[in-house]
Amino acid sequence: MIYDDEDKSDLKHLTEQYSSNKKIKFIINEKNIGAGFSRNKGVELAKGNYLCFLDADDIWEKNKLETQLRFMKNIESSISHTSYKIINEKDDLIGSRKAKNFFNFREIIKSCDIGLSSVMLKKEILNSDIQFPNLKTKEDFVLWLKILKKGIKISAIDQNLLLWRKTKNSLSGSTLRKLIDGFKVYNNYMGFNFFVSTYYLICLSLNYLIKRIND
Repeated sequence: MIYDDEDKSDLKHLTEQYSSNKKIKFIINEKNIGAGFSRNKGVELAKGNYLCFLDADDIWEKNKLETQLRFMKNIESSISHTSYKIINEKDDLIGSRKAKNFFNFREIIKSCDIGLSSVMLKKEILNSDIQFPNLKTKEDFVLWLKILKKGIKISAIDQNLLLWRKTKNSLSGSTLRKLIDGFKVYNNYMGFNFFVSTYYLICLSLNYLIKRIND
């Protein structure tokens, strides 16, 4: 477990609640290093063969890990994601996303519906080239693109094993931040020129608006 926020008001409560569980390790950053670098730090210190990520506002279904691990072993998959439901701050259902198999980065480059908290992957596929970048948002999008560019298939489980919470004040809800980081995804990390990056950013934004309308 990584606690990266500079506001550590809940840290004492969390450490007291889980201190007796030796399977849970707290990693406290001296300063806020961002979501991407914090995840990389957790990956580096993790000792298991499989990794999952769970953001603070999201909720796994009780059978999520067991179901996903069995699925991946049965088909010998290196990474998978699941379908999920979207809820608001009041736990009201406001949308859903259906998991799909992805074989090539071009299949998600204009619209990415892979929920980070739905993903399970083998630690061995991550390295110095394939890791989270230093972005406020979209850091997971970059990772999926890098994995697909390496020819690694992202397998899908069409079961709603996650409740993904959309909050008004979260970084994921900042439109301006998404636009800035979205451009960086294409320009800085995919290596596209200004015009190609702008084109893909427009496509990404339009697809996002369509999903919002349909939710």
